[in-house]
Amino acid sequence: MPPQPSHSSRALWPAWLILGLVAGLGALWWWHIGRPVDLPEAPSARISCVSYAPFREPGETPFDLNAFVSPQRIDADLRALSQRFDCVRTYSQSHGLDAVPAIAGRYGMKVLMGIWLGRDAKSNAQEIKQGIATAQANPQVLRGVIVGNEVLLRGELSPKALTAFVREVRAAVPTSVPVTYADVWEFWLRYPQMAEAVDYLTIHILPYWEDEPVPPEGAVRHVAHVYARMKQEFPGREVMIGETGWPSAGKQRREASASVVNQARYMREFLHYAGSVDMPYNVIEAFDQPWKRAQEGTVGGYWGLFDVQAKPKFAMQGPVVEEPRWKLGWYAGAAAALLFALAGLWRRPWRGMRGWLALALAGFASGTALAWQARQMVYACRDRLEWGVSIGACLFGLGTAIVLARWIAGRLAGAPPVPAPGGWLRFGWLFVLALFGLLLVFDGRYRDFPLGLYALPCIGYALVAWLAGRSDASRPSLEERFLAFSLPPLAVIVVLQDAGLNPIAWLWLGLNLLIAVPMLIARRQAVRLPAQQA
Repeated sequence: MPPQPSHSSRALWPAWLILGLVAGLGALWWWHIGRPVDLPEAPSARISCVSYAPFREPGETPFDLNAFVSPQRIDADLRALSQRFDCVRTYSQSHGLDAVPAIAGRYGMKVLMGIWLGRDAKSNAQEIKQGIATAQANPQVLRGVIVGNEVLLRGELSPKALTAFVREVRAAVPTSVPVTYADVWEFWLRYPQMAEAVDYLTIHILPYWEDEPVPPEGAVRHVAHVYARMKQEFPGREVMIGETGWPSAGKQRREASASVVNQARYMREFLHYAGSVDMPYNVIEAFDQPWKRAQEGTVGGYWGLFDVQAKPKFAMQGPVVEEPRWKLGWYAGAAAALLFALAGLWRRPWRGMRGWLALALAGFASGTALAWQARQMVYACRDRLEWGVSIGACLFGLGTAIVLARWIAGRLAGAPPVPAPGGWLRFGWLFVLALFGLLLVFDGRYRDFPLGLYALPCIGYALVAWLAGRSDASRPSLEERFLAFSLPPLAVIVVLQDAGLNPIAWLWLGLNLLIAVPMLIARRQAVRLPAQQA
């Protein structure tokens, strides 16, 4: 049966265009992240110093007071790290890490030994006591003792109390071992009196985490500017960069994108800069730390130069590939296209190739989008609960996409008009979009954008709204209209929070508009309809 007059070719060709466009963009995105990217080469694969924490096994965290890392495991780690690094930095004396200096000495490595300080007075006293004993036993290995890490940033100690701890350690360790404190560079400017208590300043410069994030292209210039400023603010004092680096995965902040390519770019360019000014430095960090995702979101777990299996993420010379397994995205698209075609066999109300083509395009686009979401889940999910919720959401999204694609294929193939999908399914997606929008607005610093998942209902319902006539459109309920009205303002706030510089935030706004605007237009049409009928 030919389509109704209200569904002429004028209304159909934009739908075909959008289906082809989203399928093509899905294929292009996966192809793009699989291309080798040429980057400047590092002067050497060897690095001066690296932060070392061994907590990379599932469930391991330094917040577990009973956690203990055996000397054998530390020995294996340091033996491997000694092939690339001259020094390691530690942060604590607990969990067996007091053994690091003695083991590092076997492999000719130096140690920036950390003493962890916080609010707990008893724990602080134990850390100080053990740190002094370790320093006295291994003075020839230590490049320095770092008394406290970002404790002023966290607001857990006052400068006066921290100074007392630093001086206590300074008086007890051998004079050949310098003593310092480490914090974000702004906090040295906020508390300049701390410089009087230390032998040298240890500053952290992390362009990604700045209040105004720095894009990777300008990150090393930012580091150079900050370092020069600190040398000027504290003339005659040695300044060491105690932490610097770039994450390989996680949420984009403004123009600062977390990726393997950008991590490689930053490290290579930083090593060139550090060599040009003969500057003491330490990079963060040796291994990915999954436990940090609980405090800092996905990005917190991916600052390592090596992954949790101790495999390097990139080389210091040659091109770098973001995703070597990029073809899996194409395979997922092909598999979803087949699945959608099989779903089209059930009670098929149309004949001809147009319906099959529509299902194939919708399926391929959906498959590549869900593969994108699955890739994000691999980085983000921390436990069975998160995996279960994420997989359930993806299955729900896939089911929704199949329902919408069947209706769209029927309309494009000229099937008899049937009511457009709506009801509880559409309400459910509007609800979760509004809920996630609220979370992004009020607690979004560490939250990823699940674009791959939400692209399915947002694009699908936009196509349905375009193709549906007044007679078969599913008019929104009062609750749906309220949710649709809230989505654009929430998404606009998310864009503004990143100063309009985050392209991912703009994509999020676009998806919200795709599903919300048809709801609002349908409301206006519903208001006008009685007058027109009269």
